[in-house]
Amino acid sequence: MSLSVIPNVITILRVLLIVPFIWYLQQANYENALVIFLVAGLSDGLDGLLAKRFKWQSRFGSITDPLADKLLLFVALLLLAMKGHISWSLFWIATLRDIVIIGGATWYHFKVGPYEMRPSLISKWNTVLLILLVLLVLISLAWYPFNFWLLQGLEWIIILTCVISGVHYVWLGRQAYLAQKTGELSKQS
Repeated sequence: MSLSVIPNVITILRVLLIVPFIWYLQQANYENALVIFLVAGLSDGLDGLLAKRFKWQSRFGSITDPLADKLLLFVALLLLAMKGHISWSLFWIATLRDIVIIGGATWYHFKVGPYEMRPSLISKWNTVLLILLVLLVLISLAWYPFNFWLLQGLEWIIILTCVISGVHYVWLGRQAYLAQKTGELSKQS
């Protein structure tokens, strides 16, 4: 086995961490849920660092790494919404955005060809803000209660970045599709 699989193994382990994360959140053991969320976040940084530093990038990793992040955030948002710690509006808007992105990429893959998974800058900010919100909510529940309006304001900013990044991805997908079709027409002429 080659060392180049290490980032993918770390990603798979991050997915497995979701199970105890769910357990601890369900049990209202917010300290342990916070620790697991932090470990998962650090593992995300580590696998990305290793993949880039040693050129261990793979198609598998480029797909599963963001999906592992999305799955962890989805679970965190769902459980925090179910417990009333974040709004259902945020959960549904963030989930709808991800469904549109994943659905669009899947459609593109099967109708046009392989789709290069690259997060946009606004999407990266959206993810950072979502992670920050989950961390702040877990810290608030485990150790130190934050001001309600701080968390509420962050939710509204995240909703805005969800909408902007979702629209941006739809626009990028459309542009890629049109460029592909234009290229095909040029080859036929």
